[in-house]
Amino acid sequence: MPRSLQDQPPISGQGAPATRYAYKASLIGSAHQFELTDEGLSWQAGDKSGVWRYADITAIRLSYRPMSMQSRRFRADIECANRQTVSVLSTSWQTVALMTPQDRDYRAFITQLHERLAKAGSKAALIGGIGPKTYAAGIVLLALVAIAIAGLLVRAIATRELAGALFLVGFAALFGWQIGGFLRRNRPRTYAFGDLPEALLP
Repeated sequence: MPRSLQDQPPISGQGAPATRYAYKASLIGSAHQFELTDEGLSWQAGDKSGVWRYADITAIRLSYRPMSMQSRRFRADIECANRQTVSVLSTSWQTVALMTPQDRDYRAFITQLHERLAKAGSKAALIGGIGPKTYAAGIVLLALVAIAIAGLLVRAIATRELAGALFLVGFAALFGWQIGGFLRRNRPRTYAFGDLPEALLP
C-alpha cells in the first residue's frame, strides 16, 4: 500500500473527507478502512490489505441489508479483477447493544468512488439489489404468507374470533412493511455512474 491506514481514526467522523471511510464489522477485531487515492482504492481489513487500480475494479453491488439492531443498513460489495471482494457497510459496531449509522460518510464515500471510477473510464458492472433468484424466492414467500394469512383471517372472521383477526391484521401489516420494504429496495437492477439508486443509499 502507498501509505498505511493504521494511523487513521477507526470510525469516520462527520467531518471526515469523502475519500476516506472506516467501520467496525464486529466488536472484535480492527476497523475496516478504505481510502480513495490517486493509485486506486486502498483498503485494509484485519490482516489483509491492498490497493486496487480503478481500472481493475470489475463490479460494484449496492444493496439494503437491515438488521434487528439497525433497520437502516446499506452495503456495497466491490469486486476486483483478481476475484477478491471487499464489503463496505453503512453502520459500525460501537458496543454490544449499539450499532451506529454512518449515513452521511458512507454516502459521500460511495458517491466519490463512483466518480473516480467514471473518470478512470471504468467498465465495471454496476448492480443494485439482491440476485434475481433470491429476489424471486422472496416474492414467492411473500405471496405464500399472504395467502395463508388471508385464509386464517377469513376463518377468524367466520368464527367471530375478533382478537385473532386483529392479531392477523397486525402481523400482516408488520410482515408486509418489513419484507415488502426489503424487496422493494432490493429489486434487481443495473445503474449508471451518474445515476446511483437512491433506494440503496442512506
